[in-house]
Amino acid sequence: MLGKKRVALITLTILALGAGITVAAEADHAAIEATVRDYVDGWYAGDAERMERALHPDLTKRVVRTLPTGGEFLNSVSASNMVAYTAAGFGKDKLPEGYVNQVAILETTDKMAMAKSISPEFIDFIHLAKIAGEWKIVNVLWEPVEQ
Repeated sequence: MLGKKRVALITLTILALGAGITVAAEADHAAIEATVRDYVDGWYAGDAERMERALHPDLTKRVVRTLPTGGEFLNSVSASNMVAYTAAGFGKDKLPEGYVNQVAILETTDKMAMAKSISPEFIDFIHLAKIAGEWKIVNVLWEPVEQ
């Protein structure tokens, strides 16, 4: 049988380790949300620096497009295109006054996360990776919000 002191020490150690994991998870959660907000809020602010900070250079952003013939295909945009479009103000001033873009973190692991963003124009499903200690968006699949 374990003595009371030993049980207390083991319990405190487990609680301390659990608290460390919780703090790390909370820090990652905040960093993931900040990255997604740099992406979506940066778009509407026309802030290319925020957009670039959020995206991994190898990002691919995709949408399903329909051809006049009825066929469908994936249209892709790169990180550099997104930064350029943001700098050009393609999304700037399209956010209705008082609207707050919705961000939900759907799932996380130590190195991966999946989030969802809803803005007035778009629904984005976003994959992020933790690389060199920073969360970066690596894939986005999006579609327009139904008007």
